[in-house]
Formats: sequence, structure tokens, C-alpha cells
Amino acid sequence: MIDKKLVQHVAHLAKLEFDDAQLDKFTKQLDEIITMEDELAQVDTTGVQPTTHISRQKTSFRADEVQPTNSREELLQNVPEQQDGLIKVPAILDNEEE
Repeated sequence: MIDKKLVQHVAHLAKLEFDDAQLDKFTKQLDEIITMEDELAQVDTTGVQPTTHISRQKTSFRADEVQPTNSREELLQNVPEQQDGLIKVPAILDNEEE
């Protein structure tokens, strides 16, 4: 069974913050998902072919040929910020250890 403490722990690891109402809601939803997965795991699938793709479409491969592309300078004209010939983006990870 999933409890609030576990959801809070995982949320903390993912750097997510929930108020009490959200925490109650997500705890209930996650518990229902895990319960459903447990029920599905008990289904006898002996002899059932694994589904690796939902459509029967075959992959079409093309010849591996060199294609002309845009130059780096052309591509960098479309970015809001660049540095040393690379696209500069905001940091999403910090070095803070917890």
C-alpha cells in the first residue's frame, strides 16, 4: 500500500511540492495504480505472444546517404542565446546535495 510518507519522499526526490489536498489525491491515485498493476500481474498469460508494437506496420528503412544540412551558423541564428558556438539554456539541475 502506498502511503503519504512514501509519496512525500518521492516528491522530495523529484523536487516537487504538494499541499495536503494534492498529497491526499496523489496518494490515493498511486495506490489505485499499484493495486491495478498487482491484479494484472496475477493474470495467466501463458502462451500469449508479447505485444511489442500496437500496429502491424513494418518499418521502412531508407538508404543511409549523406544529406545536405544547415550550417552551425545558420542554426544558431534561430536561438535566443548562444555561447562558444553552442546553444545556451537555463540550468535545470543544481549541485545542491540533499
